Parts: sequence; structure tokens; C-alpha cells
Amino acid sequence: MYAPPRAPEFNDAVYALVRSVPAGRVTTYGRVAQQLPTPPHSNPDAQRRLGARWVGSALHACPPDVPWHRVINAQGRISFGPGAVQQRALLSAEGVQFTEAGTVNLQQFGWPAAAASPQLL
Repeated sequence: MYAPPRAPEFNDAVYALVRSVPAGRVTTYGRVAQQLPTPPHSNPDAQRRLGARWVGSALHACPPDVPWHRVINAQGRISFGPGAVQQRALLSAEGVQFTEAGTVNLQQFGWPAAAASPQLL
């Protein structure tokens, strides 16, 4: 199951949180999921196991005012897909730097700062 119970409410919470990520910063799908309350009619274990996928699913269909490009995977990489080239260009335009291996340094560009710690991702 890639959608949480009551997906519209969960998606709205994802969008609100992602809108607060400042330009030039990134966060991860898992970190977004950790910051949200457990959806009604779900359980914390389901959110722990599936939350990052739920966030990805929400961002796949987000409104145009949501800076979806600021959410990357826990390895500091852009997830593969049709928007990957655009996502990298948008992040680069905001000053986010990529290593030669194509990763973002989460210690430097992670948001919030606590999210930069690998054990919290």
C-alpha cells in the first residue's frame, strides 16, 4: 500500500511541511514522514515502514506551489524518474551543490539542521 489511510489529509500535511523547506535546502522523504503525525486509522509501525513512500506518492501529484524538488532520498540522491533532470537543475539554481557522485551533502544542505544527522534520516 503506497497511500496512507485518508490520503488527502496526509497529502495536505506533506504539502504544508514541504512548503516550509527554504530555498537552498533539502530534506528527505523519510524525514518529512517522521515530522508528520500518524494518519487516523493507521498505526505508527505502518508510517515508520511506509511513510517515505507515502510522502513520495503525495509529491508525485502535488500542486504547483509545492517545492517538491527540495525532497530527496536518504542517501542524498535525487530519485530516478522523469523529473530528475529538472529537480537537479532547480536545486542547483538555488545553490545546492552536488558531489561528483551526484549526491547532496545532507550535513551542509539538509533541513532542518537535525535532519542532516544520518541517524535521523
